[in-house]
Amino acid sequence: MTDPAATEPLLATLWRMPADKDDQVVAARATLAEVADIADVSISTVSKVLNGRPGVSDETRAKIEGLLQQQGYARRQSSTGPAALIDVLVWEIDSTWAVELIAGVERVAREHGLGMVVSGTQDRKSADPRWLDAVLARRPVGVLLVGAELPDAPRRVLQSRQVPVVTIDQGGHAHPSEHSVGSADWSGAFQATRHLIDLGHRRIGIVTGPDDMIASVARLSGFRAAVEAAGLPLPPEYVRRGEFHHRDGLEHGGALLELPEPPTAVFASNDLQALGVYEAARSHGVRIPEQLSVVGYDDLKAASWVSPALTTIRVPLAEMADQATRLLVRLRDEPDFAVSHIDLATTLVVRQSTAAPAEAAGGPDPVTP
Repeated sequence: MTDPAATEPLLATLWRMPADKDDQVVAARATLAEVADIADVSISTVSKVLNGRPGVSDETRAKIEGLLQQQGYARRQSSTGPAALIDVLVWEIDSTWAVELIAGVERVAREHGLGMVVSGTQDRKSADPRWLDAVLARRPVGVLLVGAELPDAPRRVLQSRQVPVVTIDQGGHAHPSEHSVGSADWSGAFQATRHLIDLGHRRIGIVTGPDDMIASVARLSGFRAAVEAAGLPLPPEYVRRGEFHHRDGLEHGGALLELPEPPTAVFASNDLQALGVYEAARSHGVRIPEQLSVVGYDDLKAASWVSPALTTIRVPLAEMADQATRLLVRLRDEPDFAVSHIDLATTLVVRQSTAAPAEAAGGPDPVTP
């Protein structure tokens, strides 16, 4: 009995490409059975991989995809082209930061007549395997990663299907073949810290993000550079490591205020952490900015709504989303476009949460937990 997978339609057809671009030999057709034999899997398994269907383990899918590339195979392209969709994978989709970026993507997608499929992940470093299967089945114009990362195996799978990937605000270390749009995190953090120093603060603490995220590493580095350039001490206990969440500001802000010699200012690595520091200050009876100055990062809408309004670094989230989406559309039209890494400038927005420390004016000690 013949395996029905052996009669798969167009997407299940492979062609062996000439080994050299100058080779004029007509490409010979390879059957599914031959590919399955080389990969040591069933014909139906190869068929599933070719057609982007579920039911294949990550390891097996990566093995088949890798073998096809090694053997010089390329899929015969469908005449219908990709679907008029952009797939967006978002880390912590319920965060205000993510919502503002998604809104920016939607505006540009609509401008180009494209729809969106938005998926969330709580694991920044690994997407659900079902997500990849669904993307392959949809055949979108491309994939936007918002704060999320893709391991090498699924990245190779998308490349083999000619599905471009653009990252907004890279999570981990940048992949050499990855198109990305981010912001100038080092200079933003340096500017925020310099603002506090210029106000007269000499004891400045920081609540950081994850150690393995580009943004948080760059912000901590910019903070350290400003402190060192001013010749200020930075006790180890002034550096509190968090995860970019509100609870980090609450927990670590409280810990900073309870030190024998607490800081007079705190740089929070995002606005959510800064709002947590606000809550910690209230619970300790500490007034902002009279007794504690606070600077955030991102300039989310809530930064101007709280009281006192939050001094922060404005990250151009809407522009980042705009640039990334336009880049993805360009990659649809120019698949060989050179790898592009774009960092947009940040801006210090001074509001009411920062002031000169009370001790600089000869007043009482600024913090009395």
